[in-house]
Amino acid sequence: MPELPEVEALRDFLDDHLVGKEIARVLPLTISVMKTYDPQPAALEGATVTSVARHGKFLDITAGELHLLIHLARAGWLQWKDSFPAAPPRPGKGPLALRTVLTGGDGFDLTEMGTTKRLAVHLVHDPADVPGVARLGPDPLADSFDRDAFAAVLGAERRQVKGALRDQSLIAGIGNAYSDEILHVAKMSPFKLTTSLGDHDITHLYNAMRTTLKDAVERSRGMAAGRLKAEKKSSMRVHGRTGQPCPVCGDTVLEVSFSDSSLQYCPTCQTGGRPLADRRLSRLLK
Repeated sequence: MPELPEVEALRDFLDDHLVGKEIARVLPLTISVMKTYDPQPAALEGATVTSVARHGKFLDITAGELHLLIHLARAGWLQWKDSFPAAPPRPGKGPLALRTVLTGGDGFDLTEMGTTKRLAVHLVHDPADVPGVARLGPDPLADSFDRDAFAAVLGAERRQVKGALRDQSLIAGIGNAYSDEILHVAKMSPFKLTTSLGDHDITHLYNAMRTTLKDAVERSRGMAAGRLKAEKKSSMRVHGRTGQPCPVCGDTVLEVSFSDSSLQYCPTCQTGGRPLADRRLSRLLK
C-alpha cells in the first residue's frame, strides 16, 4: 500500500508534470472507482491544473474550481504516460480504473490489481467534503506536529502502539509498512501499550517516526513514478522480510499474521528476544 513517503513522491512528481497543463478528459473505466457523482468528471475538461497537494495518503489535484482526490488504497497505483493509444480503452478490462489525458497528449492512468477494488477517486469543490480527508489527524512531517503534539495524541489513547501509529484519525499517512519500520528504529514492541510509554519512550518514538519518514521521502524525491514501489520494497528493514536477518543485529525477522494483514519485527531489537504469539491480540509469550 502506498503510504506517506510514496504519496509525497507522487505529489512531487505530479507537481512537475501536471501544474500549468490543461485537462482534455477524465475517463472512469470501472464502476467502483468514482465515489462522487456531482460534479461529473467531464467538468474537468478544459480546466488547468494549478496545484497538487497531499492529505495523508490522498493526492489532491486542483484544476479550476475543483479538486480531484485520489486514494490508491492497497493495490492501486499511478502510471504516467507520455502518450496514449488512439483507440479508447475498454471499460472493465484489466487493471485500468481511470485515465486522465492532457491536451498535450500525455497524462496518467490509475490502475488497481486484484479482485478487491478499493481505489477511490472523488471530484469535489472542497477536499473536506471527502470523509476520509475530513477525519485525518495531523501530518507527522508538519512543522507544527512537534514532540509535545505527538505526546498529546498518544496520551489520549489506550491501545497498542502499532495500531495508534496506523490510525489515520490520529496521525495521517502512516500505514502497515512504515509503522513496522518506525517501531524497529525505535526498538519498541508493536504490542506495547500507549499508556505504558514514558517521556523517554515518547521522545524516542517521535524521533524514530520523523527520521524514518523523512529518510524515505528523501530517497524517493525526484524518482520516476514507476520506480517508487521497488524503492520502497528495497529500503525496508523488517517489513516484508520475514525469515531474513535483521540488518541491525542479525536475528531472524519474525511475523505476526492477522486476518487481512501482517506485521514484521526483530525479537532481539524490539521484544527482548521473545517472539510474539502469532494470533490476534496476542501477548508476549512467557
